[in-house]
Amino acid sequence: MAKLSSSRQKALLRKYALNVKFFMMLVSVTVIVYALPKQAKFGYEYEKGRIWNQKELISPYNFAILKTDAEIQADQKAALAAVTPVYQHNLDMAGQQIEGFKTDFEIKWHSAGLNERQKNTYLQTGINVLQASYDKGILKLNPKYQQAGKNYAVTILNNNIAIDKNTADLFTRERAIAYCDFEIGKVNGLDKPFLLDLVQDRLQPNLTYDAKLTARLEKEVTENLSTTRGMVQKGDVIVSKGSVINEEAYQKLASYKKAFEDNARTNGNRSLVLLGQFLLVGITITLLMVFLYLFRRDIYDDNRLVSLILLVITAMLATLSLAIKLQLPNFYYIPYCIVPIIIRILFDTRLALNIHLLVVMIAGFFVPNSFEFAFYEITAGMVSIYSIKNLIRREQFLISALIITFTYFVSFLGISLIREGTFTTIDWVDFIPFAVSVLLTLLAYPLIYLFEKVFAITSDITLIELTNTNAPLLREMAFSAPGTFQHSLQVANLAENAIFAIGGNALLVRAGALYHDIGKMENPLFFIENQSSGFNPHDKLPYEESAQIIIRHVSKGIEMARRANLPEIIIDFIRTHHGNTRVDYFYQSFLKNFPEKFINENIFRYPGPIPFSKEAGVLMLADSVEAASRSLKEPDEESISILVDRIVKYKLDQNQLNDSNITLKDLETIKQIFKRMLMSIYHVRIDY
Repeated sequence: MAKLSSSRQKALLRKYALNVKFFMMLVSVTVIVYALPKQAKFGYEYEKGRIWNQKELISPYNFAILKTDAEIQADQKAALAAVTPVYQHNLDMAGQQIEGFKTDFEIKWHSAGLNERQKNTYLQTGINVLQASYDKGILKLNPKYQQAGKNYAVTILNNNIAIDKNTADLFTRERAIAYCDFEIGKVNGLDKPFLLDLVQDRLQPNLTYDAKLTARLEKEVTENLSTTRGMVQKGDVIVSKGSVINEEAYQKLASYKKAFEDNARTNGNRSLVLLGQFLLVGITITLLMVFLYLFRRDIYDDNRLVSLILLVITAMLATLSLAIKLQLPNFYYIPYCIVPIIIRILFDTRLALNIHLLVVMIAGFFVPNSFEFAFYEITAGMVSIYSIKNLIRREQFLISALIITFTYFVSFLGISLIREGTFTTIDWVDFIPFAVSVLLTLLAYPLIYLFEKVFAITSDITLIELTNTNAPLLREMAFSAPGTFQHSLQVANLAENAIFAIGGNALLVRAGALYHDIGKMENPLFFIENQSSGFNPHDKLPYEESAQIIIRHVSKGIEMARRANLPEIIIDFIRTHHGNTRVDYFYQSFLKNFPEKFINENIFRYPGPIPFSKEAGVLMLADSVEAASRSLKEPDEESISILVDRIVKYKLDQNQLNDSNITLKDLETIKQIFKRMLMSIYHVRIDY
């Protein structure tokens, strides 16, 4: 089978990549729509105390007016108060305890010195007081019903026959003992302590509280309570335009909303609701892809990055859907700000804000008080993005969390004052969900690490770690190739300041600069910055071999970086910092000393590729300028200026910056920064 041409292969790959993108979009929209609740959206927003500015609202059908929570609680309290606790009458208890008393008496009457006549009197008296006590009934008072030490009504079940009584008409064990004490005292000639001691041991409750039956009765009465009061008839005015939404109007609106949702759930066309949700979510995801295509083509062309963005959006909206299904008491517990923080750190500010707005717009269709929700979350999301615009320290996460909390608080206070008009009625407990949301937002930190590993992305946090000069590779370079290490530090300073001025990722270019020459650690003495003794090993080598050793530091650097698990974006700096330029010193030396010999120029040329980002292009210029500046014998303003101009012109003439997206205006800015910094490095006095 004939092989496909290179252009044909690329065309197929582009087509396949586009199909994959559309498939990912379809999956994301489908998952979000599947997770969202399938019910029609009530078309009105309302708040107590606000003016109804919409048209006069007429009821399209009959519906019942729901009771308020306070009314339902009052009804429940009254209904529960009417339920008397149920006690089961143990009919066997009296007989068992009297028989026990007889047995105890038979054992102990001899020791009390009683004769036969006394024995019968004692025995009969004890049986009489026990029988009388059990006939009246002995129970244990329940603190749940005994308020302020008062007696309460009870229901006694005797063979499934209910008898209503009051605890005042019954005995507790203490009252029964007192009764027996009094009755025994009325019989002359008895040893009361002896008999009372035997009797009170046999006084046990024969009326037992039935918690299960009582709870069942309480449940029945509360479940049978009506949750409505009155009706709104079809054609009645629910609320008039311009009127204040008072308690009555608010309850009618809440009742109408409930009736609308119940009616939509019963009679609504689920397929049309599904179609509506699919259209809304679909246009939102499409807008995102259009934004990527127009403004972040690098992300749009990378399906790996597109899949990460869609995953974050889908996960957040699925979390909201789960909260709705679980009937979370407050939807502000959900950490919405986690999305813009993750996108900002992994990508950029514009994309983070764009995605956050899209997520909030979709969520606003399914949460109550959509405008308030949008205001809270858009302002908090904007603050979360702005607060980590330049992430250079880890504590910025905590600072950002505090700023987000403060933003939520100001928004909460402002909206509460608009709604209530006073400080005294603000329920500060309602702010707790916002605080919990901010705490959960800190989960962005481990999630960023997870996304970095799974999707092979390098965040600013990783770049901060890589720029630490105590990192293993940098520490090794400082020891084995100190000259190269110092050169890398100077290049990092030059490149970082230049990219900051023209716009770019300063952290990225600094990290790339620090690692761009790690390949020189293999043969450090073959590079002039590490030669301190005056000995140059190139003097004993052919020019071709010397050139290959110099060129090889690029491939060796890539190998070392891969072994150290450096991100691919850093390896790109190693690969491109010389582009496909020649090692001119050895090439010109060869031509000068062997003019008659034919030589393949590629032996003296770096393999490339040329820089394909603004950061990589700036690094190439900074590397060349810094290295060349070391050859200046007496650096001054003029010589440094000529050097910088010459090197930048050479790179342009060699087409090394064609793919780096650096403009001529950028180059002028870069040159000025290089000149100023080199003069500062070499302590050149500047003429004013």
